[in-house]
Amino acid sequence: MRLLFLAVVRRHTGNAVTAERVRDHLEAAGHVCILKDASDLESSSEIAKLIEAESLEAALALHLYRGGRLLQGHGIPFGIIFGGTDLNEDVNHGEKKKVMGKVLEEARFAVAFTESMKEMAQTQWPHARGKIYVQSQGIVTGPNSAFNWNTFLRQSGINQSADNLHIFLLVCGLRQVKDPLYLVDAFSEWHREEPNVYMVIVGPEVDPVFTREVGARVKRAAGVRLIREMPQGDLHAALKNCFAVVNSSVSEGMSAAILEAMDLEVPVLARNIPGNAAVVKHEVTGLLFSDPQEFVQLAKRLVSDPALEREIVANGREYVRARHSWQAERCTYQNLIRILEGSIQD
Repeated sequence: MRLLFLAVVRRHTGNAVTAERVRDHLEAAGHVCILKDASDLESSSEIAKLIEAESLEAALALHLYRGGRLLQGHGIPFGIIFGGTDLNEDVNHGEKKKVMGKVLEEARFAVAFTESMKEMAQTQWPHARGKIYVQSQGIVTGPNSAFNWNTFLRQSGINQSADNLHIFLLVCGLRQVKDPLYLVDAFSEWHREEPNVYMVIVGPEVDPVFTREVGARVKRAAGVRLIREMPQGDLHAALKNCFAVVNSSVSEGMSAAILEAMDLEVPVLARNIPGNAAVVKHEVTGLLFSDPQEFVQLAKRLVSDPALEREIVANGREYVRARHSWQAERCTYQNLIRILEGSIQD
């Protein structure tokens, strides 16, 4: 079967990684999967031309509003994968919510990453009850063995011996919903007290105007550095070498960086929002903070309590391996695509 897969796939973002992984699952089952960036296809007529030119028989969209709305009315069966902003942000805009409801009416299935996302969707659109499936993100990590941590630190402008440092990595695309500046002032204050703690923000430029704002703030902030983006293997190696991974987002569907950190046996400190609390159990698989001051308190506790660090790391690793299996994810998507195949045959 020839499939169109629409996603917002800016390089090195969580959506891009998810889209590539799902495409790999579908191609492994023998399907031809053409991945297109929804941002580049703004009109229904462009989609119609693409469907005809590529002889596409079915479609899949990652993000109910940005991808799903483009698939309506073309006469080919399609499925949806919810993104985090669908349910956390877009649903609060009346017109977008209405459009998303119409998309769900036409979709043959929808995938939510967590039970809470499924419940939220069913509350907003009761007519979709029965077609929403829960599948956690499958996690695979592959650190680059040639990666040099000391070189990374020097490139980050950190000229101290790695042995004495505690590096906190905040991995995110530079856009407002990820709120990379949330902890900057509190972290700088801590760094002035303890010069061996640093926060390094790693992420691609998603919003150019906001990226400039982040760059300007970080330049003035003691103990905080900004690295624009890294290849996936280098990023995984950096995660493995850092002291802890941080997430300060306002909204998340399911943070791949958090799950990758757990898989790589690195502790996680995450902002206490629904998407993060769905995967991080406080003091069990990670630490949840509600404001910058609480973040610093918890980070200091983690630095001074190796037993807590070991326990969180062991629990996090066990959680990811039990609940975020790449093989289980593959099986789910290959089964769901059969629903679309059945629709074509009908």
